[in-house]
Amino acid sequence: MGFLATYIMRGRWQAATAVSVLAFLSLFMPPISIVSSAALALVTLRRGAYEGLTVFGISLTGMTVLGAILGSVSFTALYGLVLWLPIWIVAILLRAGRKLSLAIESAVLLGGISIVVFYLYNPQAAKMWQEVLTQMAPANASIETMQPNLDAISHYMTGIVVAGTVFGWIFALFLARWWQATLYNPGGFRAEYLDLATSPRLALGSIALIGIASLSSGIMAEVTWNLSILTFVLYTFVGTAVAHNIMSALKLSRYVIFGFYITLFLIPHLLIPVALVGVSDAWWKLREKMAAKKH
Repeated sequence: MGFLATYIMRGRWQAATAVSVLAFLSLFMPPISIVSSAALALVTLRRGAYEGLTVFGISLTGMTVLGAILGSVSFTALYGLVLWLPIWIVAILLRAGRKLSLAIESAVLLGGISIVVFYLYNPQAAKMWQEVLTQMAPANASIETMQPNLDAISHYMTGIVVAGTVFGWIFALFLARWWQATLYNPGGFRAEYLDLATSPRLALGSIALIGIASLSSGIMAEVTWNLSILTFVLYTFVGTAVAHNIMSALKLSRYVIFGFYITLFLIPHLLIPVALVGVSDAWWKLREKMAAKKH
């Protein structure tokens, strides 16, 4: 995808064209939205907040025009705003702080604020999700049989949806950072990613959040459990970076690491122990211990 990064960095209009066209295509193929966000993030990372905002504005205008042609101006404009505003903010923070961990923590924080605001706006979120899930159930399914499962998962759907959104932001940021490194600092992204870590204070706060969720009830428990789902996103990325770093020292590391990522994709439940590794690394410094053993 290096050719796309090169095209994006040719100029403001090329970048805006790529951002808006990819966003339009993502209406039909949603995963492409990550590439669209990454294109905006690349401009912001390399050329700053103002240039990123300019490309953002041009792209949003382009989406609005497309919406006018299709007869859905408000939808396409809102879609572009929701898609690009968070990644623009996170890219600014990464450019200023120059730490990938800070950018990821900021993305998770934005997601957490979204969850809290959503519950302030709609305290009966679980009931809303229950209705949505019921409508999405297959026509030939027995609602009576599925109802207990729908009732249970409806309490966590806000966190699940926001966590999926934050995953998209972070993947877009990673893609943009990788593009930037490929064009201007070969090997820079790999080193930055493998060094990904969080502070013990943040890890302790995440554990405390789970404790509050376990001990509380009602709306408090629901909100904190949804926030806990979001912290899972953060420590999944940290744990993956830790595991990648450790496996890179093994023989045939390229094949082992490839197998590791394929396994995570095929068996998502393994993300739970990976996230636990990410939390424990805040205190144990697993990568430092492995490096010390090698010497």
